[in-house]
Amino acid sequence: MSVRPPPESSGTSPSGTAVASAAGRSAPPALAAFLRGVERRGAVLAELQCGDAATGDAALAATMRQFRAEAGRLPMDQWPRRFWTLLLAQPGLREHPPLAMELDATDCLARLGDGPRAALLLRLAAGLEPVEAAAVLGIAEPTYQLALRRALPRHADGRADPQAWQRLGDQVRRRIKTLPPPRLVRLGRNREAALAGTAGLGEAGRQAGGVDTRRPPSWLPTVLWALLGLCALAFAATFWPGTARWLDGSSRGTPGQHELPAEAPASRYGAEAGLVTHRDFALLADPEGLAESEQIAFNSWLADHFSSEAADESR
Repeated sequence: MSVRPPPESSGTSPSGTAVASAAGRSAPPALAAFLRGVERRGAVLAELQCGDAATGDAALAATMRQFRAEAGRLPMDQWPRRFWTLLLAQPGLREHPPLAMELDATDCLARLGDGPRAALLLRLAAGLEPVEAAAVLGIAEPTYQLALRRALPRHADGRADPQAWQRLGDQVRRRIKTLPPPRLVRLGRNREAALAGTAGLGEAGRQAGGVDTRRPPSWLPTVLWALLGLCALAFAATFWPGTARWLDGSSRGTPGQHELPAEAPASRYGAEAGLVTHRDFALLADPEGLAESEQIAFNSWLADHFSSEAADESR
């Protein structure tokens, strides 16, 4: 039994030359070629199995370290089975967080159980034939075929959905071919570190204060959504009739509460102080000038009228 590595997964990491040379001295070329061949497929399978790329990459790095320790004792035709078995046995791949909204066909994998999801990914991501995939899972081939049929996309009435199956396969293959370059660099470094027998970025990065790839507890999103719902209910209750009277205690008959008598508001300034601070204080302080200013328009018209008559008489 053998799995041919995909052509797109044969690229090497653009960094880590010293580690690569050490790996070349300490690991056989066949092992390095095998790990390089399954690197992309393993990364995508681990990511889709657990729903998180960082957790999946850490599981892949741990698998490569374990596989390097065992590969020398196994015939090469048993390498694929052992590698995929070790990968699916990683603790980080045993849970898949639920998705609030499905955007891609691969998001529907969150609704499957761990077993059917692993059976489906061994076919689509790892590219294994049913007999090989069944051996990886340690089950009979008919049992694997049953798990695979349960994992296939279906219509609402239960009928198989060939178009959804085609979209799912296309998206998995696209993920394998189009992994981001920064992620490929990290995967290459983890592989070279595994071949050299040293800790990769998935483990050493956390020990050195790097990014923690652990996910929050599975119950945390539920609690947060419940709190958000309570806040929304409390806000909506403020618009319910009678809520304002209940909040201020008037509907509960709280002792000592009574309405204040209606009184005119007390003025902040005296009459004179209010006059001084008036914006038209200059006019108010000169009543005669104020009266004249109010007649300025009429006086202007009157003066213009008499000047016009005098000009006519002079002609």
